[in-house]
Amino acid sequence: MPRLFTGLELPSEIGTELAMLRGGISGARWIDAENYHITLRFIGDIDERMASEIVEVLSEIRRPSFPVTLEGLSWFGADKPRAIVAKIKPTAPLVELQADQERRLRRIGLQPEPRKYTPHVTLARLRSASTLAVADYLSVRGYFRIPQFEATRFVLFSARESTGGGPYLVEAAYGLQG
Repeated sequence: MPRLFTGLELPSEIGTELAMLRGGISGARWIDAENYHITLRFIGDIDERMASEIVEVLSEIRRPSFPVTLEGLSWFGADKPRAIVAKIKPTAPLVELQADQERRLRRIGLQPEPRKYTPHVTLARLRSASTLAVADYLSVRGYFRIPQFEATRFVLFSARESTGGGPYLVEAAYGLQG
């Protein structure tokens, strides 16, 4: 398996709603709606033996399904914007699922994730967009109303080595109990 990460898929109707927010920033590379997801844990490039261990350890997770709420748009990168994102409300069930994965993956030998977990959906990657252009974009599109959805499973995705944005393949899916 190539580059791996875990995440939550978005229902297609929510992906369609988010895709309607595209455009209006020069230098943005917009992600295709079918590749929208909420990353739980980036794993990286690993060998087949470790991939098998990951598939197995993730299958041991038992968590309830839970609602996921999108909270609006933002950007990553402080004074040099590098991505437009849809923020996800960091509810206890979501954060606990991510932390459970982190603990289990560290136990089998993966290095700890150095970044603080910030749930989001990446909508666009930015190359040379100015802070002003991003602020203008967010002032026009930053607030939207998208209904909650129920996370009923998490998945192990693979991605080809690239600059990000897909295509992503589901390698394994793990149900969340109702």
